[in-house]
Amino acid sequence: MRCLFCGVGEALDQDRPNTSLYLTGASGQGLLLDCGFTAAAAFFRHAPDPAALSAVYLSHFHGDHFLGLPWLLVRLREEGRSAPLAIIGQPGVEDQVWAAMDLAYPSFRRLAAFSLDFLEAAPRRTLRAAGFRLTFAAGEHSAPCLAVRAEDAAGDAHGPGRPAALFYSGDGRPTPATLELARGVGLAVQEAYTPEPGHPTHGSAAQALDLARRAGVKALALVHLSRAMDEAARAALAARLAAEPGPRAWLPREGEAVEIS
Repeated sequence: MRCLFCGVGEALDQDRPNTSLYLTGASGQGLLLDCGFTAAAAFFRHAPDPAALSAVYLSHFHGDHFLGLPWLLVRLREEGRSAPLAIIGQPGVEDQVWAAMDLAYPSFRRLAAFSLDFLEAAPRRTLRAAGFRLTFAAGEHSAPCLAVRAEDAAGDAHGPGRPAALFYSGDGRPTPATLELARGVGLAVQEAYTPEPGHPTHGSAAQALDLARRAGVKALALVHLSRAMDEAARAALAARLAAEPGPRAWLPREGEAVEIS
């Protein structure tokens, strides 16, 4: 499984695209995790084959996690897409997406040559899309947000052992349910708005490190850092992560890709 960090920024970061991950697995299909205001353009900037995109997962309905969809869908239409695209999200996802599309590009329904297939996610529900098996758990955020575990279902037949797996928190602080969802994954991607706990609706680096150790993950990437953290503060956090015992932990950059075994 390959994870491409299309964006790593928070909602209002002017320098870094909104946090968004692009997963590809043994099936050759692509799964985009979140598509906020600035994430769609970053996806087209970095994805080696945008036509391989088969599904989009929306962790919650804040603009920096789903309001890039109109940009993405119209660009796919302009590129001549004809294959269906799955859109996965919490109950109400179909209404939310069509409301955004009808506001941004009212002619899309009439002019698009591909269909949107909506799948509803819920805690403890399992879905399959783009060659991945997806399971979900609720984090703690100002809006209902579902973390997701993506396992390379198409890779199950390639050898013994567990399939490659990734955990993505969306926004919010870890919960007992998200800790269990992350257990044993090759890579956990956790929102960490501040270095230490204290923000009422966002997670911290300290909480992310605790989740990684307790869940036994192999590697931890921290994303969605506050734009108030300057380069010196980010460098200090990166040095702290490098010195921590346990799984590798780091601050990924836009366009960085990692392989997950």
